[in-house]
Amino acid sequence: MIDRARSAEPSEEVSLEASTAWLHLFGDATRLRLLALLEEHELSVADLVAITDLPQSRVSTHLGKLREANVLHDRRVGASTLYRANAAMPSAASALWQMLRASLADATLRADAERRDARLRAREKASWPETVAGEMERHWSPGRTWESLVHGVASLLSLGDVLDVGCGDGWSARLLAPRCTSYVGLDRSEKVLSAARRRTKSLSNARFELGEMEALPFEAARFDHVLLFHVLVHAEDPSVAIAEAARVLRPGGSLSVVTLASHPHADLTAPYGHRHAGFAPAALRSMLRAAGLAVRTCEVTSRERKAPHYEVLTACAVNEGAACSDDDSDERLGRSASSDERLGRSRASDERPVRSPASDERPRGRDGASERPPRRSARGRR
Repeated sequence: MIDRARSAEPSEEVSLEASTAWLHLFGDATRLRLLALLEEHELSVADLVAITDLPQSRVSTHLGKLREANVLHDRRVGASTLYRANAAMPSAASALWQMLRASLADATLRADAERRDARLRAREKASWPETVAGEMERHWSPGRTWESLVHGVASLLSLGDVLDVGCGDGWSARLLAPRCTSYVGLDRSEKVLSAARRRTKSLSNARFELGEMEALPFEAARFDHVLLFHVLVHAEDPSVAIAEAARVLRPGGSLSVVTLASHPHADLTAPYGHRHAGFAPAALRSMLRAAGLAVRTCEVTSRERKAPHYEVLTACAVNEGAACSDDDSDERLGRSASSDERLGRSRASDERPVRSPASDERPRGRDGASERPPRRSARGRR
């Protein structure tokens, strides 16, 4: 925006183009308010929003323009960015700002300064939790991570017989198996399962089996809890996968589903083996009910900060009926085929070109995916 090469010393000439750019920069009241607040103090966007009572988007936009012109500098502190007037701003900008600052006398600026000083005084007296109250999840502190929270919550669990469909390479098994009567992990990839067995070799109640989510190799009413974490988008027929999960649930047992909410970015998720661009809450709720389950919750529970801001859908449903036989479950699914025929269809689907993104070098589990799409194995877990 500003030709820094032509922003010369005050004693030197400044081009018409450069002088016009500087005048435009300092010709906005919001930018003058921000610069006055940051002249002697380092503040975050949250601070500036609270002090000026302006929308965050507006504050961020003007901060960006001042920073681009080298009038402000910023630095990262944990998850926050702090801004302050640049003592070494271009000389033309410095001369213009000093001229304006000497003559500025405005009630808005005085009120801003009073609110800033009050906020700084309160911060000096407040503890860290008090300074981030209302947005604590956005700030880092030593050891306070989402992973540590997951381990803390998991320590409260007391589970029965658990089936983890699409279990991945064993990270979740290490977390859950110690809290289960028995833990069975199922995945399409033998390579991924081998990694899971190595990670859980000290857990005597954990075992892993090769299989398909749409034809589970277990008898009816076998498990107290079934997990479908980030697997439905990989299913050829998600309704069949849910019906199979319901079939193997005991009366009173629960099905927990975590999956992407519907999104318009199928081209970005396809390299990870996704067959579906997420699900709307109403669609997932309908599939759960069609499988004979009572839906307890089904809603969007989180949104990623990073673009394209995928949303995550979480559902919990319960088998409130009596135990059913395999024949009953086939009737509920509307299929007359035998279990062997279902398995035959699932094996044939393995030969299709769309595959999940677990690679030979980097099997993927529920502990996260890399920034770029990994190479895909023939069957790997998400």
